[in-house]
Amino acid sequence: MKSLAREGDSEEGATARGAASASAAPGTGPGLVVMDKTLRPATDSARIPSTPSPLALHDRSITPRHHTPRPAPTVHLNHTESTAGRNPPDSTERRTPVADTDETGERTAKRPGPGGGILMGRPFGVPVYVSPSWFLVAALITWVFGDQLDRVLPDLGPARYLVSLFFAVAFYASVLVHELAHTVAALRFKLPVRRIQLQFFGGVSEIEKESETPGREFVLAFVGPLLSLLLTGAFYLGMELVDPASVPGVLLAGLMISNLLVAAFNLLPGLPLDGGRMLRAVIWGITGKPMTGTVAAAWVGRALAVAVLLGLPLITHTGILGPGTDDIGGMNTVMDALLAAILAAIIWTGAGNSLRMARLREHLPELRARTLTRRAVPVENTTPLSEALRRAVSAGARAIVVVDGHGEPVSIVRETAIASVPEHRRPWVDVSTLAQDLTDGMKVSAELTGEELLDHLRATPATEYLVVEPGGEIYGVLSTLDVERAFVKAMARPQS
Repeated sequence: MKSLAREGDSEEGATARGAASASAAPGTGPGLVVMDKTLRPATDSARIPSTPSPLALHDRSITPRHHTPRPAPTVHLNHTESTAGRNPPDSTERRTPVADTDETGERTAKRPGPGGGILMGRPFGVPVYVSPSWFLVAALITWVFGDQLDRVLPDLGPARYLVSLFFAVAFYASVLVHELAHTVAALRFKLPVRRIQLQFFGGVSEIEKESETPGREFVLAFVGPLLSLLLTGAFYLGMELVDPASVPGVLLAGLMISNLLVAAFNLLPGLPLDGGRMLRAVIWGITGKPMTGTVAAAWVGRALAVAVLLGLPLITHTGILGPGTDDIGGMNTVMDALLAAILAAIIWTGAGNSLRMARLREHLPELRARTLTRRAVPVENTTPLSEALRRAVSAGARAIVVVDGHGEPVSIVRETAIASVPEHRRPWVDVSTLAQDLTDGMKVSAELTGEELLDHLRATPATEYLVVEPGGEIYGVLSTLDVERAFVKAMARPQS
């Protein structure tokens, strides 16, 4: 029994001019529902919540959207229908759409703000956002550094907190320079950068594509710590020009030490830190396998997370990085342990995300427009829906394309719209009333594969696309639902 959206279809081979869809598998990615420009998971998305949608990829940051999944409508083409006036047998299984209420593809939903914070500017054309969590860190730095200033420069009085706030802003400006170094290198290598975000513990540059060579990967990772080291040297030279016991001297000393710590921390050889990306590049260059480098650097990153969790409080308590045990109160010990736990969690989570991202990219070539395309039957715009469905069943097709008098495709009958029409109304409903007009972006080459295919679908969100041969001939219809299912099926396979 064929359908326009079979839940358990496991057939992947091509049939005639189209191919059957890939089978459904559990995970976050399946059952795409396109709402304006937001892609949201549907039916099978409860079992692997850490798997990102293939249509929302970033290089350094994976932020899967979680929604309450509900089944999408399914239309079975197992009966023929006619316009003779008799009620056809029941052939439609109705289901509740996803929670956003616009599963039909016609309504729109508001897209979350792309920056996740306050837009500060667009250096080199890349938006820079400041996360709300930054203000919490700025307040914490102002308080801690202000207390230190009170011991070093007691004559400042309450003005020390204003100086401390300036230090917090200057420190994050240094972090921004670090991230801009990554951004400039990525743009130099023609890698798109989605945004830079300053957040709770530093910053992140979201690069949307992988480096093509291990050499470029190494350079891309190294330029950030390199700029931090250069800033360290610049602040050191500045200290030589001012009185160390003055406000400028204390500020320059604080910025020198903080940038040195940023560089040293980021050079640790474990993902998701820059040093981990450098280690990945080295192993990639030696073995010729980027996945091998990712696995090794990710596990080193997890080992670093454990070392930070256990070692940072111990080092602080023994006085290696500061006052000895006698000067450390209970509150300071708790704060050190909390800081270590947060840093360890960030490193551990980032290492796991890097593994998942690498595995995702490893399976991207398995997504091929030609093999995921559903065979389509062409009909004219005045054809009754019942007759179009009958022809589809007869031809073994799973999609309907509306053509003009010259046979040129003009629209695609939406699967969800078919499901919304009751059985007894289908002989009197023309397919044109259920079709979505084709735009240039809704035409997909049958030769597209992997990331090129996903880039095309991201650029023009829709529920179905017309797949055409290089010469322009109709090949079939590609559903984003099938793309997501094939992606999740590939991700569920054992790692190669």
